[in-house]
Amino acid sequence: SSSSSSSSEGRRMISMSSPSLSSHFDASAMALQTTRASSTNAVGFTNAHRRHAVRDATPTSTSTTTDTKRGLCAVTHAEQGGGGRSVTKQTANMDNKKSEGARQIDLNPPKGTRDFPPEEMRKRNWLFDRFRQTALQFGFEEFDAPVLESEALFTRKAGEEIQGQLYNFSDKGDRRVSLRPELTPSLARLIMQKGKSLAVPAKWFAIGQCWRYERMTRGRRREHYQWNMDIVGVEGVEAEVELLSAICHFFSSVGITSEDVGIKVNSRKVLARVMEKAGVPENIFANVCVVVDKIEKLPREKIVEELREVGLNEQATQSVLTCMETNSLEGLKNLLGEEDECAKEMEKLFVLARAYGIEDWLVFDASVVRGLAYYTGVVFEGFDRRGELRAICGGGRYDGLISTLGGERTPMVGFGFGDAVIVELLKDRGLMPEEMLKTMNVDDVVFSMDESCREMAMRAASVLRKNGRKVDVVLEDGKKSKWTFKHSERVGAKRLLTIGKKEQQDGIVRVKNLETREEVDVSLDQLERSI
Repeated sequence: SSSSSSSSEGRRMISMSSPSLSSHFDASAMALQTTRASSTNAVGFTNAHRRHAVRDATPTSTSTTTDTKRGLCAVTHAEQGGGGRSVTKQTANMDNKKSEGARQIDLNPPKGTRDFPPEEMRKRNWLFDRFRQTALQFGFEEFDAPVLESEALFTRKAGEEIQGQLYNFSDKGDRRVSLRPELTPSLARLIMQKGKSLAVPAKWFAIGQCWRYERMTRGRRREHYQWNMDIVGVEGVEAEVELLSAICHFFSSVGITSEDVGIKVNSRKVLARVMEKAGVPENIFANVCVVVDKIEKLPREKIVEELREVGLNEQATQSVLTCMETNSLEGLKNLLGEEDECAKEMEKLFVLARAYGIEDWLVFDASVVRGLAYYTGVVFEGFDRRGELRAICGGGRYDGLISTLGGERTPMVGFGFGDAVIVELLKDRGLMPEEMLKTMNVDDVVFSMDESCREMAMRAASVLRKNGRKVDVVLEDGKKSKWTFKHSERVGAKRLLTIGKKEQQDGIVRVKNLETREEVDVSLDQLERSI
């Protein structure tokens, strides 16, 4: 009755101030009365009804369940009279937390990408160290560029497969950008940026992440890391041979031999000569290369069909197919003639390769043209001699790339070497050093047996780290010696340094060699000399 009198007084006050508010108040009061009535009538929710409703409800989603609970709570607190708004809000918040806690994100990375937890990161670092060491041994300097670039950098010529694989979009400033699918255009942009200040020949390398939205197969992902080595400012095939030698050097450094892997070598000039003799217009050359690049992936009839689609007649198509079957320098001379400049250039490349001691790795194959439109001369591609894996690496000469980006023609040659296929190859051949990479391989574990010894343990760790040791300090109290030994084994430690109350009192550290199991006591002052 007190609530009824309050409502009446409220209506009188509102009516005096605003007729429209008065009618709104009346409608709200009626709705409240209806709710109260429905909560106590025969078809309303009695306690039993509520139990059955909750038990028998079959919501189609989490949100439906939450809404049902909120409705029941609202009715319950309306029956009790007063406090319904605040209590219902609190209950709804509790339901929200419970609902949010029930939903778990997808724990897998996006399709085609990879996580690198510590045990995988150790393998990646091992591989990248071999990439980097090879490049440095050949006198190359490291560079990097943003993963996100202007889209225009990668949309050069029509017909390139890579253009349909870009992760491209408009940013918040309405600029067209793309995650880089490869590193070479970024290199070209940097070379153009340097302009005349660049001292040539320039020898640069990079190890960077690249993105391509493509069909995934073994060794092919939508995200991968790529090792690039490029030489700028050298016209002759000496540059190509230098890069081929670097690739072979890397293979040897990880235990791969010329019996495991070969490198197919060709020149785009070979196909250009054949098409010129067949009277094919120069403007469709790039499109023909895109088709020829699929020659090992598609049946012959499909290659013929696509060559006809890009504008080759029957005679020209046959000339291209005959060219693709050439797989020796002798065959190349027969195809182009003894005095052809292209044939002489390829012969010189193999002579220089012999001088570097890498001739056994190389195979002439006129079907290798590489799919990217910017290649202008020698091209090459690393392959698994067992034929179980896709191309391991690839590259070539691209003297015209900078001119397609608005700069001057610049002699450039380089290669890209992805991380995914080589890892598969190393695993297949049993060459990945799994045992060595199983642990993080710290030098020392420092363990304080009591909280009172922690300061001394930290001083010991500091001395060791200043002397270049990799030191893991046990940070938690209450650990048993048995746990410490297992932990030391897990992290691959060479020594365990223990400090207990007695050691602290005597000012010493107990040093245990985990390989020989020998123990010595060393004073903190002499710890540096004990390394």
